[in-house]
Amino acid sequence: MPQTILVTGASSGIGQATARLLADRGFTVFGTARKPAAKKQGDITMVPLDVRSDESVRACVEEVGRVDVLVNNAGYSLTGAAEETSVDEAKAQFETNFFGLVRMVNAVLPTMRAARAGKIINISSLAGNTAIPFSGFYSASKFAVEGYSEALWYELRPFGISVSLVEPGFVNTPIGEASPGTAHPLPAYEATRKRMLSAFGKALAGGIAAEEVARTVLATVQRSSPALRYPVGSQATWLPRLRSMVPWSVYAAGVRKTFAI
Repeated sequence: MPQTILVTGASSGIGQATARLLADRGFTVFGTARKPAAKKQGDITMVPLDVRSDESVRACVEEVGRVDVLVNNAGYSLTGAAEETSVDEAKAQFETNFFGLVRMVNAVLPTMRAARAGKIINISSLAGNTAIPFSGFYSASKFAVEGYSEALWYELRPFGISVSLVEPGFVNTPIGEASPGTAHPLPAYEATRKRMLSAFGKALAGGIAAEEVARTVLATVQRSSPALRYPVGSQATWLPRLRSMVPWSVYAAGVRKTFAI
């Protein structure tokens, strides 16, 4: 009997590529979107889900039934300087990217613990190890996902449940186009913000394909004992290493150059 895999945020980008690849490989795949365009997308069954809502999460997991593998991908990126970002905007970022992920994990864990089996795969980011300027709260939410997932790795091992982080670098997806900006930008940051967003857009356009991330997820699903972290792409591999090897001033200069600030 094929494993059942639930992929959140499967309407586009990494989530869609992942759901399609897993379905093509014979898994029973459920994907989620806040408002699915159709119930079926090929071999993928789409389920409505708002990860910010306890009730929506409960209804989603009830509809799917037993989940053998949870792929937490739902999220978005808020752009703007930290000072420009209101507390409410920052809370909204965390409500989706972090607490939404926590809700999903808590919803599937009772069944996984009872079965003493299961895999949780959290889609993190290079931004979970290297802060991205003008995406401070997106970065903070991914840093939070990293710490939370590492703690889970220890806690769930006795129950036969694995926890893995997939950490892509720049990925050529619509996330940049779909990223909302802060509601009240400040003139003091205008010029720097524009340069950074232009550089960020070019980095995304030249980034790896979403399918490369999907292949890493597939490999993680197929492993009997997955590791905690899987960087995807050259930036996600060498930037964190570089940070630990060179003086901070040298590393920071490289980041400023990358983002034209």
